[in-house]
This record gives sequence, structure tokens and C-alpha cells, in this order.
Amino acid sequence: MRRLRRTLSATATLAVACTMLTGCFEEPSPHDAVRDFLVGWQTEDYDLAAGRTDGDQATVRKALSDAKLELDAASFRFKIKSLSMNGDESSAAFHAEVDLGENNPLWQYDGVLPLHLVDGTWKVRWSPSVLHPELKEGQRFAVDIDPKPRQPVVDRTGDALQTDTVVYSAGVYPAKLGDQAEDVVARLSEITGYAQDRLLSRIRSSPPDKFVPLVTFGGSLYQKMKPKLDAISGIETQPQDQPVNPDAPRQIVGTVSALTPEYEQKLGGPQRAGDSVGKSGLQQAYQSYLTGSTQTRVITLDLKTGKEVTQLQEWPGRQNVSVKTTIDRGIQAAAEQAVADTDTSALVAVDRNTGEIRAVATKGGMHQEKDALAGKYPAGTAFSIVAADALVKARVSPKQRLDCPQERTVGGAKFVAAGQSTAGTSSATFQENFAKGCVTALASLARRVTADELGKSATAFGVGQPWRLPLKSFSGSFPKLSSDADKAKAIAGQNVEVSPLGMALVAAAVSSGTWRPPVLVTDPKSPDPGVETVPIVQPPPVPVDPRVLAALRPMMRAGAFGTPAQAGKGRVHGVTATAGDQMTWFVGWQGDVAIAVLSKNYNASAVAGGFFAALANPS
Repeated sequence: MRRLRRTLSATATLAVACTMLTGCFEEPSPHDAVRDFLVGWQTEDYDLAAGRTDGDQATVRKALSDAKLELDAASFRFKIKSLSMNGDESSAAFHAEVDLGENNPLWQYDGVLPLHLVDGTWKVRWSPSVLHPELKEGQRFAVDIDPKPRQPVVDRTGDALQTDTVVYSAGVYPAKLGDQAEDVVARLSEITGYAQDRLLSRIRSSPPDKFVPLVTFGGSLYQKMKPKLDAISGIETQPQDQPVNPDAPRQIVGTVSALTPEYEQKLGGPQRAGDSVGKSGLQQAYQSYLTGSTQTRVITLDLKTGKEVTQLQEWPGRQNVSVKTTIDRGIQAAAEQAVADTDTSALVAVDRNTGEIRAVATKGGMHQEKDALAGKYPAGTAFSIVAADALVKARVSPKQRLDCPQERTVGGAKFVAAGQSTAGTSSATFQENFAKGCVTALASLARRVTADELGKSATAFGVGQPWRLPLKSFSGSFPKLSSDADKAKAIAGQNVEVSPLGMALVAAAVSSGTWRPPVLVTDPKSPDPGVETVPIVQPPPVPVDPRVLAALRPMMRAGAFGTPAQAGKGRVHGVTATAGDQMTWFVGWQGDVAIAVLSKNYNASAVAGGFFAALANPS
């Protein structure tokens, strides 16, 4: 469809140019011959074009048809620049644009049509130089490409986050095929599904002594296809090492597939057979960077020797580069080990001082991108970290005593403290109720703070902020609060949605004293080099009030003390919280690593403890 639109547009352009020129000459004029020749060439009406030359009609038709095949051209487009006459001689200057397909730039050049009168009729004086000024007798066009191997996604130290996998490229050496090219591509098309005309064009447009990859297979598919490929005379297979087998975090790194007929049609270019296509994760997001664009040259070849004669045009292509992430292999390994014994968990670890994502690990039905980075989960009492910011600013002291009954109603909203005895009501400080996540005690503070103050604290800790990652992510959502009941629910995290990534950033903010947006990739700066876009401006860092830090850090130390999170050496800060549906949170930090853990039917603080222990004692 893309090629058809270009052809129709080009025909209309040439027709307009010819209409403008028609009024400039009286008959007999060479204009009609120029027009018919270029329109015929452009629209593949080679009989019309050949009829306007003085050459052998069959020779001219074949030369025009071969030019399209030799260039693997999607379309030709012409514009008449000038037309001069000198008696029975004439010269027409024209500008050509050749769409080489595969998303290569247009090849543009200027040519000249020499004309003379033959029995009173203007004819183009035929020679190969009519097609291009530098094309001579005994020569042909060709397109020489030099694809680059795929670059890896790497960790923060530059080590690849995937291992090499052998893929197999089935192709041909055109010089060895002789007159069997059409039969070879017909049989290859039948067993692979690739379009026969595209395969043939690639062969015809390539230098004869250069291997032309036509179809690429992964290892298992190649083993199935090998007997059929071996049965096609002229097809050769070359193994290639490609960095496509992802290491942890696998779903963040993403998967890669060999180019298929379906993907070739979907992507358009610059992919050719032999290329790999990112199907998920960073491999998909940074496809254009990892593969670059193919170096392409238009050349002329000697028909007898097959050797290059002249380079007519060169496009160096865009150098492909690796994608550098913030992932730390040691921290990632600790995260993988920590979630291994759970049924359903997600753990995100970030550097407290930069917001850089150091590890993403999941188990069970949770997905590293869709759940750990972009999942939308109830915050539960883990959100009391953010609420505490507003409460402390509103002069609520960590030492204030609060009741923790089994049930409490605030503004008509009912709250039930999980695990609280029905026998009586316990009294403890705000810090102690925060540490154990007593929802009824926390909800009772709703009247001590305004809706606006809670909203400002949520924003300051990144909830709902427009930060972006190259993969899907969720910064959280905070509702409009219009009553004491709404405020109580917000303090208890019952009407607030967050992601594990968002909560890891909350922990990092308390630990470092500044909230920062997340970072996953440090280079390149944007996923698509081919699209000119305004760079995304991340939200600026937000310092946490020193008074809040002085209160909140001891509160979070109390939240981790005596829990499984503190199983190893070193001081751990954090809170354990419930989020409904048998889900529990742990949000906290040790040293420079801040984490959020979300687990189902498992104690999230135990996962955190396992993580910190593995980090301190790597296997």
C-alpha cells in the first residue's frame, strides 16, 4: 500500500509538470517523447517508454525492468527540469527520486535524455546512460548493504544482560544460482511464507559474489526446517551469534525474535532477513538503537566480472549502540533469591540517592513490567509513610497516644484492625501504631489534617506525578478527598493506588531526604532515534522536610525492629502493611538500597529480610 501511494503521487506530480510544459512548445516538439518515456518508466508501462526511444524495443523494455529489480526499488519518480532544442537535436534534463524501500533514504540524482528526430518523430537516443549518466554498456545497477549485528542491553557496569544464541540465516550467492533464482525463491517462499517477489528482488539487487541472507530461523525452528531447506539447491545456511537470550530481570530486558514475514510487513524497515526484532521489554523499546540502520550503497557492476565499477551513492546508516541500564547484577541476584520461595511476589530495589532502579524480581503470576513497575495496587497502611509527612507537619507528635480498637468508624467509614483482640482497646503512641500498622488508630487522625495537606504530601512523594520510564510504569493515584471518611481512608491507604516501584521511591525519599523520579536507562536518552520529540522533562527532586525526617526515620526503624525484615546484620528501616486480598507490603531500606515488596499469602517482611541477608552475603 505504501508503494502504491508513492507511485500514484509520483504520477500525479509528473503529470502536472508535463501539463505545465505542454503549453510551452508547438508541434513537432520533443516534449511528448520526454513525457511518454518518463511516465512509462515511472508507471512500469515499459512498452510506452520503449516506443519513445530509437533503441531495440525488447532491449529497452528489459533494461527498464531490470533497473527496478537491480535496485530493489519500490518506485521511481521523475521531474522534468528543462528542455532545449537545437535543430533536429534536443536535450531534456530530469530529476529522479528512487525509493529503495526498507526505509532507506530516497536516492536522488539528475539525468539527461538526449533526443533527435527520426522520420519526423522525436525519439530518445537510447543508451544505458539514459538510466543514469554513469551507467555504461556492459554494466548494471546493484545495491550493496552491510547490516550490523544486534547490540546488547547492558547493566550499570556495561556487562551484557543477555547471552548469545545461535540463529541461522538461509540465503544465496547470486552468482551460483545462474538462471535458477526464480525457482529457488518460489520454493523458499512456499515453505517460509515470505513474499516471492521480495526475495527475488533482494537477490537481483545484490552483488553476485556476496552472500544474501533471505530468511532467519531460531534454533528449534531451524531444526524443523532444515530438511526442507537442504532440499532446495542453491540455498546455503550460515549460523550467527546474536545477544538475544535474556538474563535477569528477563521481562525488563525483553525477548528477541528472528524477523518473520508478519513482522517484516508490520515494521516495514529497515529490517531485512537476518535481522532480529525485539518483542518485549527494553529489546522492543530500543529496537531502533540496538539494530541501527543498514549501511547502503548504490553501485554499478561489470556484467562479465561481477566486480564493482562505480559507487553512485552511499548512506552510512545509523550506528547501532548498546542500551545501558541501571540494573546491578548483585542486587538483582539477591532480589531473585528473596522471591524464590514465595508463590506470588514482586520486589523493586532502587538506589536511595539517585532513584536508579537496581533490581526488579517477581514470582508466580506477577510480571516485572506490568506488575512491579506498572501495577496498580491498594497502598494499604504502607501509605501511612506519606500520610505521616502531612501529620507531622500538622503538629501530630510521634509520642501522642492513640487507641487501637478492633473497630472504629470515622465519618461513616468503618475500619477494622486486623488481628486486634475484641476483648479491649489498647493504647500506644502514634509511632507504635504506625510501626504495627494499626488501621483504626491511624484512621482516627483524619480530623488532624486537611485534604489539601494530604494531597500535597502525596505529590511530594511522587504519587500521581508524571514521571516516565521507557517501559510501562505507574506513579500512583490519589483521589479527591471531600470528607473525614475520605481522609481516614487515605491515611489507611484504602483509596490510594500505587505500584511497587512507586513505594520503593517513597522509601528512598525518607532514607535519603529527597524524593527523586525513577531511572532505568541512562543511555540512550530516548527510546526512538527516528522520531523528533520534545524531551520528556522528569519532575524535579523534592526535599523532605527535616522535621518530618527527624520523626519518620525512627518511626520506620521501629516498624522494622523485631520483624523478619531485620533477620540479617545491619539496621533495617521499614513498615509492614496489609493491602487486602491476602496481600502484604514491606516498604523500607538498608544502607543505600531502598525496596518495596508486595507478596500474596506470604509475609513481605520475610522477603525483605531474605533480600537484605542475600545482599550482605552474596552466593
